[in-house]
Amino acid sequence: MNVIELESIRKVYGIGESEFEALKDLNLNVKEGEFIAILGPSGSGKSTVMNIIGTLDVPTKGKVLLENSDISKANENKLAEIRGKKIGFVFQQFNLIPTLSAVENVALPLLFQNVPSARALKKAQEMLEDVGLGKRLRNKPSQLSGGEQQRVAIARALVNDPKIILADEPTGNLDSKTSIEIMNLLKSLNKKGKTIILITHNKALAKYASKTVNIVDGRIKK
Repeated sequence: MNVIELESIRKVYGIGESEFEALKDLNLNVKEGEFIAILGPSGSGKSTVMNIIGTLDVPTKGKVLLENSDISKANENKLAEIRGKKIGFVFQQFNLIPTLSAVENVALPLLFQNVPSARALKKAQEMLEDVGLGKRLRNKPSQLSGGEQQRVAIARALVNDPKIILADEPTGNLDSKTSIEIMNLLKSLNKKGKTIILITHNKALAKYASKTVNIVDGRIKK
Protein backbone atom coordinates (compact mmCIF):
# COMPACT_ATOMS: atom_id res chain seq x y z
CA MET A 1 0.00 0.00 0.00
CA ASN A 2 1.18 3.53 -0.82
CA VAL A 3 1.38 5.68 2.30
CA ILE A 4 2.30 8.81 0.30
CA GLU A 5 1.49 9.65 -3.32
CA LEU A 6 2.48 12.85 -5.08
CA GLU A 7 0.59 13.27 -8.36
CA SER A 8 1.73 15.83 -10.96
CA ILE A 9 3.08 18.18 -8.31
CA ARG A 10 4.05 21.67 -9.39
CA LYS A 11 5.34 24.20 -6.90
CA VAL A 12 5.93 27.84 -7.85
CA TYR A 13 7.36 30.53 -5.59
CA GLY A 14 7.02 34.25 -6.29
CA ILE A 15 4.96 35.94 -8.98
CA GLY A 16 5.56 37.62 -12.31
CA GLU A 17 9.18 38.06 -13.32
CA SER A 18 10.39 36.73 -9.95
CA GLU A 19 8.48 33.44 -10.39
CA PHE A 20 10.53 30.32 -9.69
CA GLU A 21 9.30 26.80 -10.44
CA ALA A 22 10.77 24.57 -7.73
CA LEU A 23 8.94 21.37 -8.75
CA LYS A 24 7.84 20.49 -12.25
CA ASP A 25 5.11 17.86 -12.72
CA LEU A 26 6.66 15.57 -10.11
CA ASN A 27 5.23 12.13 -9.32
CA LEU A 28 6.33 10.01 -6.38
CA ASN A 29 4.96 6.99 -4.52
CA VAL A 30 6.21 5.86 -1.11
CA LYS A 31 5.05 2.45 0.10
CA GLU A 32 4.24 1.71 3.72
CA GLY A 33 7.33 0.40 5.52
CA GLU A 34 9.71 1.61 2.82
CA PHE A 35 13.05 3.34 3.47
CA ILE A 36 13.45 5.84 0.66
CA ALA A 37 16.22 8.37 0.08
CA ILE A 38 15.42 11.53 -1.85
CA LEU A 39 18.81 12.55 -3.21
CA GLY A 40 19.79 15.78 -4.89
CA PRO A 41 22.16 18.75 -4.79
CA SER A 42 21.34 22.07 -3.18
CA GLY A 43 18.56 23.81 -5.11
CA SER A 44 17.32 20.61 -6.76
CA GLY A 45 13.89 20.74 -5.14
CA LYS A 46 14.37 17.95 -2.61
CA SER A 47 13.60 20.20 0.37
CA THR A 48 10.43 21.39 -1.34
CA VAL A 49 9.39 17.75 -1.78
CA MET A 50 10.03 17.18 1.92
CA ASN A 51 7.97 20.21 2.89
CA ILE A 52 5.05 19.05 0.76
CA ILE A 53 5.20 15.45 2.06
CA GLY A 54 5.44 16.82 5.60
CA THR A 55 2.45 19.16 5.06
CA LEU A 56 4.69 22.15 5.83
CA ASP A 57 3.85 23.51 2.38
CA VAL A 58 1.15 22.94 -0.23
CA PRO A 59 1.58 22.42 -3.98
CA THR A 60 0.66 25.05 -6.54
CA LYS A 61 -0.88 22.26 -8.60
CA GLY A 62 -1.29 18.51 -8.20
CA LYS A 63 -2.45 16.12 -5.51
CA VAL A 64 -0.92 14.88 -2.27
CA LEU A 65 -2.44 11.62 -1.05
CA LEU A 66 -1.77 10.39 2.48
CA GLU A 67 -3.06 6.86 2.96
CA ASN A 68 -5.29 7.39 -0.11
CA SER A 69 -6.80 10.58 1.30
CA ASP A 70 -6.27 13.79 -0.69
CA ILE A 71 -4.80 16.40 1.66
CA SER A 72 -3.80 18.91 -1.05
CA LYS A 73 -6.56 21.34 -0.13
CA ALA A 74 -6.72 20.66 3.61
CA ASN A 75 -6.80 23.70 5.89
CA GLU A 76 -3.99 24.50 8.31
CA ASN A 77 -5.78 23.00 11.29
CA LYS A 78 -6.13 19.67 9.49
CA LEU A 79 -2.51 19.79 8.30
CA ALA A 80 -1.32 20.52 11.83
CA GLU A 81 -3.30 17.51 13.07
CA ILE A 82 -1.65 15.31 10.42
CA ARG A 83 1.81 16.58 11.38
CA GLY A 84 1.08 15.91 15.03
CA LYS A 85 -0.16 12.34 14.61
CA LYS A 86 1.14 10.80 11.40
CA ILE A 87 4.56 12.37 10.65
CA GLY A 88 7.69 12.62 12.78
CA PHE A 89 10.38 15.13 11.78
CA VAL A 90 14.15 14.85 12.27
CA PHE A 91 16.22 17.85 11.12
CA GLN A 92 19.90 18.65 10.67
CA GLN A 93 19.50 21.31 13.36
CA PHE A 94 18.25 19.31 16.33
CA ASN A 95 15.70 22.02 17.25
CA LEU A 96 15.71 21.12 20.93
CA ILE A 97 14.59 23.69 23.48
CA PRO A 98 17.75 24.48 25.49
CA THR A 99 15.98 25.16 28.79
CA LEU A 100 14.21 21.79 28.82
CA SER A 101 15.64 18.40 29.76
CA ALA A 102 15.82 15.55 27.24
CA VAL A 103 12.65 13.94 28.58
CA GLU A 104 10.79 17.26 28.57
CA ASN A 105 11.82 17.92 24.96
CA VAL A 106 10.57 14.51 23.89
CA ALA A 107 7.29 14.94 25.76
CA LEU A 108 6.42 18.22 24.01
CA PRO A 109 4.54 16.76 21.00
CA LEU A 110 2.32 14.79 23.37
CA LEU A 111 1.63 17.86 25.48
CA PHE A 112 0.63 19.71 22.30
CA GLN A 113 -1.89 16.91 21.73
CA ASN A 114 -3.28 17.51 25.24
CA VAL A 115 -1.91 14.27 26.69
CA PRO A 116 -1.71 14.55 30.51
CA SER A 117 1.77 15.53 31.69
CA ALA A 118 2.50 12.39 33.71
CA ARG A 119 1.58 10.10 30.81
CA ALA A 120 3.53 12.25 28.33
CA LEU A 121 6.68 12.13 30.46
CA LYS A 122 6.36 8.35 30.94
CA LYS A 123 6.04 7.81 27.19
CA ALA A 124 8.96 10.20 26.56
CA GLN A 125 11.12 8.23 28.97
CA GLU A 126 10.28 4.99 27.14
CA MET A 127 11.25 6.57 23.82
CA LEU A 128 14.59 7.79 25.19
CA GLU A 129 15.28 4.34 26.57
CA ASP A 130 14.54 2.90 23.13
CA VAL A 131 17.21 5.13 21.54
CA GLY A 132 19.78 4.35 24.22
CA LEU A 133 19.45 7.48 26.36
CA GLY A 134 17.73 6.07 29.43
CA LYS A 135 20.47 7.47 31.66
CA ARG A 136 20.34 10.98 30.15
CA LEU A 137 16.70 11.85 30.81
CA ARG A 138 17.38 14.93 32.95
CA ASN A 139 20.24 16.34 30.89
CA LYS A 140 19.67 19.53 28.96
CA PRO A 141 20.83 19.80 25.32
CA SER A 142 24.02 21.65 26.30
CA GLN A 143 24.98 18.65 28.42
CA LEU A 144 24.62 16.21 25.52
CA SER A 145 26.87 15.41 22.57
CA GLY A 146 25.68 16.08 19.03
CA GLY A 147 24.83 12.43 18.54
CA GLU A 148 22.90 12.33 21.80
CA GLN A 149 20.98 15.46 20.83
CA GLN A 150 20.00 13.85 17.53
CA ARG A 151 18.85 10.75 19.40
CA VAL A 152 16.66 12.99 21.55
CA ALA A 153 15.27 14.53 18.36
CA ILE A 154 14.55 11.05 16.95
CA ALA A 155 12.83 10.03 20.19
CA ARG A 156 10.73 13.20 19.96
CA ALA A 157 9.82 12.31 16.36
CA LEU A 158 8.71 8.84 17.50
CA VAL A 159 6.77 9.76 20.62
CA ASN A 160 3.40 10.12 18.85
CA ASP A 161 3.95 6.77 17.08
CA PRO A 162 3.81 8.29 13.57
CA LYS A 163 3.70 6.12 10.48
CA ILE A 164 6.27 8.26 8.65
CA ILE A 165 9.64 9.61 9.76
CA LEU A 166 10.93 12.50 7.63
CA ALA A 167 14.67 12.93 8.15
CA ASP A 168 16.20 16.05 6.57
CA GLU A 169 20.02 15.75 6.45
CA PRO A 170 19.90 14.13 9.93
CA THR A 171 23.68 13.69 10.14
CA GLY A 172 24.67 17.08 8.73
CA ASN A 173 26.05 18.32 12.06
CA LEU A 174 27.64 15.04 13.15
CA ASP A 175 31.04 13.39 12.76
CA SER A 176 31.35 10.30 10.60
CA LYS A 177 31.24 7.76 13.46
CA THR A 178 28.14 9.33 15.01
CA SER A 179 26.55 9.64 11.57
CA ILE A 180 26.82 5.89 11.10
CA GLU A 181 25.20 5.33 14.51
CA ILE A 182 22.27 7.60 13.63
CA MET A 183 21.77 5.99 10.21
CA ASN A 184 21.83 2.52 11.77
CA LEU A 185 19.21 3.71 14.26
CA LEU A 186 16.98 4.90 11.40
CA LYS A 187 17.50 1.57 9.63
CA SER A 188 16.49 -0.33 12.77
CA LEU A 189 13.34 1.79 13.06
CA ASN A 190 12.55 0.92 9.45
CA LYS A 191 12.93 -2.79 10.25
CA LYS A 192 10.34 -2.29 12.99
CA GLY A 193 7.86 -1.03 10.40
CA LYS A 194 8.38 2.73 10.25
CA THR A 195 8.32 4.37 6.84
CA ILE A 196 11.53 6.42 6.57
CA ILE A 197 11.96 9.24 4.06
CA LEU A 198 15.52 10.56 4.05
CA ILE A 199 16.32 13.88 2.39
CA THR A 200 20.02 14.23 1.59
CA HIS A 201 22.70 15.35 -0.84
CA ASN A 202 25.03 12.62 0.47
CA LYS A 203 25.23 9.51 -1.71
CA ALA A 204 26.84 7.52 1.11
CA LEU A 205 23.79 8.10 3.33
CA ALA A 206 21.42 7.19 0.51
CA LYS A 207 22.95 3.70 0.48
CA TYR A 208 21.19 2.97 3.78
CA ALA A 209 17.83 3.24 2.01
CA SER A 210 16.17 0.43 0.07
CA LYS A 211 15.22 2.85 -2.70
CA THR A 212 16.79 6.09 -3.97
CA VAL A 213 15.00 8.83 -5.90
CA ASN A 214 17.24 11.40 -7.61
CA ILE A 215 15.88 14.92 -8.04
CA VAL A 216 17.47 17.40 -10.43
CA ASP A 217 16.02 20.82 -11.30
CA GLY A 218 12.63 20.02 -9.80
CA ARG A 219 12.18 16.72 -11.59
CA ILE A 220 12.83 13.08 -10.75
CA LYS A 221 15.77 11.88 -12.79
CA LYS A 222 14.92 8.66 -14.56
